[in-house]
Amino acid sequence: MFTGLIEELGKVLSLKKGDPFRLTIQAEETMKDLGLGSSIAVNGACLTVTHLSGNSFTVDLSPETLEVTNLGELPPGGRVNLERPLRLGDRLGGHWVSGHVDGVGEIRERASTGSGVRFVFSYPPNLGDLLVPKGSVAVDGISLTVVDVGRDFFTVQIIPFTLRNTTLAKKRVGEKVNLEMDLMAKHLKRLLASVQGKGRKSGIDRSFLLEHGYLR
Repeated sequence: MFTGLIEELGKVLSLKKGDPFRLTIQAEETMKDLGLGSSIAVNGACLTVTHLSGNSFTVDLSPETLEVTNLGELPPGGRVNLERPLRLGDRLGGHWVSGHVDGVGEIRERASTGSGVRFVFSYPPNLGDLLVPKGSVAVDGISLTVVDVGRDFFTVQIIPFTLRNTTLAKKRVGEKVNLEMDLMAKHLKRLLASVQGKGRKSGIDRSFLLEHGYLR
């Protein structure tokens, strides 16, 4: 599990295409306790370290990872958001992030608003009901608060600290971003689908959910 609080910006040294794709990243802070088999979030995708060399590490990218993330398009010299897994006893400053990317969105708008920046992101149609205003979303592994949700877009407001310490500083309109929806929202969606399909056989009180607006 991760928090969505980025520890470091890594530098892409190489992306070797093949079976599997191999991504090598230069880092400093996040290298301190990495070992072979360690997990690390790269732009929000939880990956396994397969090789270590000095101040760099290598991860393999599976076909599934390439299909649902932007990692297969990373250019040499590009920057990526890095975060090591949450340890027991750590403070949870962001939100629960699993590192399992749900899909890829695109930056539609970027506009300065005072000292911050307002971003508008598109999202795949199947993820829309997992977004709510003031809810959480991970964008390239960054824990962010949703401001508004539209039919096919959502907006966030980025403060200067987040801008300086993540890849969002250099992101431009048209670029792709990895999206992970809130973990609790995903579980709730599955639960409600089960209730709608099975009624009381699911063990959930359908009338309670109807009364409180969870079902229509």
